[in-house]
Amino acid sequence: MPIDQTWSNMTMEARRRLDPATARVAIVIPCKNEERHIGDCLESLLANDFDVARLEIVVVDGMSMEGTRDIVHGYATRFSHIRMIDNPGGLKPVALNIGIDATDSDILMRIDAHAVYAPDYISRLVAGLIRYDADNIGGVRETDCGSTLVSRAIATAISHPFAAGNAHWRTGATEVKEVGTVFCGCYRRTVFHRIGKFNERLIRAQDREFNERLRSAGGRIVLDPSVRCTYFPRTTLRAYCQWTIAGAFWLFYARSLTQTPMISSRNLVPPAFVVWHGVVLTLLVLGPVAVIIGAIPIVTYWTINIWLSGAVAFRERNLQLWPLASALFALTHIGYGIGALSGWLKSILSGRVV
Repeated sequence: MPIDQTWSNMTMEARRRLDPATARVAIVIPCKNEERHIGDCLESLLANDFDVARLEIVVVDGMSMEGTRDIVHGYATRFSHIRMIDNPGGLKPVALNIGIDATDSDILMRIDAHAVYAPDYISRLVAGLIRYDADNIGGVRETDCGSTLVSRAIATAISHPFAAGNAHWRTGATEVKEVGTVFCGCYRRTVFHRIGKFNERLIRAQDREFNERLRSAGGRIVLDPSVRCTYFPRTTLRAYCQWTIAGAFWLFYARSLTQTPMISSRNLVPPAFVVWHGVVLTLLVLGPVAVIIGAIPIVTYWTINIWLSGAVAFRERNLQLWPLASALFALTHIGYGIGALSGWLKSILSGRVV
């Protein structure tokens, strides 16, 4: 990476604004009904080693109905660099844009309230923007396993390559690499001047859409696996399935709300998997031989699924995890496929495909 050359070609003002020793950083936290996690999130940020004189933390709250606002207000009262801004509509992309407009820092960092962050999280990402000539940089999101078998199985599904694919910010990496997207992200302020802000019509997938726009404009997105945070996922099967379906739905429905292409070949596998089950059922009219041949991909899938979930169970030394992990892998793929097909169909019926 031509880091030294890039740094030497910068003006003195540009260097000052991105120098890790002098750069000002704004952290934007979209938040709604997060009383279980927002306190721990803020505590982890307060424990970071970054100079608080150059740090601003803005919680953009979607008019939470439980104790979130009181918790944030308490922190804002005690720490002058923390404040809360209202987001009456409650939508995440709107919250992000409110935070961008309400700050004038050199670097903007998007933080998820469902996670806690390592003590060097801020400083490492800020330094990495220059070191790796990045426009956006993020780290690895480790998933908390919780205290139950179900929560551990959910954590496995979220972070295992069989379900997460090549999302290295979920599965981990052994070296710094250029990627398509990262968890949350740490951006140069100039990025938003170049390509605009987050698409407020996208309730989900707004990060991915923004990062695809950034890459299309020649921006560089970097993953630094030495930077870590711990994410607290949904802990019930119902909530996890809803989250999975909604994520896929918005990725495919987004084609009616943006011209930015986001769907890759790997995103097509789960909906194809779901459709193939229907194909096998229709083969019943052709006889058992056709059904057997058509079922080969499904049998292959379940063989791989059971093998990998078994490997997870043996690694964790808990054989009770085996059937649950296998079920969560399948729920992830089927739920994603159903969400993707629903989003694709709605985008067609809406007549607004762009």
